[in-house]
Amino acid sequence: MAGKRKAKPQDPMRPSKWRLQHAGLAEPIREADPETGTPVQHHRMVDSLGQMLANGTITPAMHEAGAMFRTQFRAAALDGMRTMQMVRIAASTGTAVSERQLDARGRVARAISALGGWDSAAGSCMWHVVGLECSIREWAMRHGWSGRVVNPAQAQGMVVAALGVLAAHYGTAPRTRAA
Repeated sequence: MAGKRKAKPQDPMRPSKWRLQHAGLAEPIREADPETGTPVQHHRMVDSLGQMLANGTITPAMHEAGAMFRTQFRAAALDGMRTMQMVRIAASTGTAVSERQLDARGRVARAISALGGWDSAAGSCMWHVVGLECSIREWAMRHGWSGRVVNPAQAQGMVVAALGVLAAHYGTAPRTRAA
């Protein structure tokens, strides 16, 4: 009877084989654990905007505009993810929207309006790719524009164009005049 091979113990400072098969792993960050002081190594994923910036597909101004939109989207609590309160207060509904959320929702609405509205290709891809953090391929195949499947290469072009408009909207890129 053949015996089973024992698996070699994996180095805890390296990502697993499963993690390595997926693209987008950034260089590990080494730092000290704040509680114990022991050295730790964090492996972080690179988001779509970070990958596009690293590949030279978008400019730093476009990346900054995308990051600003994502921050406003998160502050507006539009992602649909809800968390349970750790301490519940009696007679509290928990459905009240704060002033910060209202202000952020107004800024997101103005940005989407600058992109052509909610039903435009640019508005849809910014909502899903930057706001909800779907991959470009996932948005192209699943959501697309007005429910139609979009070629991923065309979807990436839509994201680049939308980020250019957002950069002008947020003022991270200077507006140029056509000759």
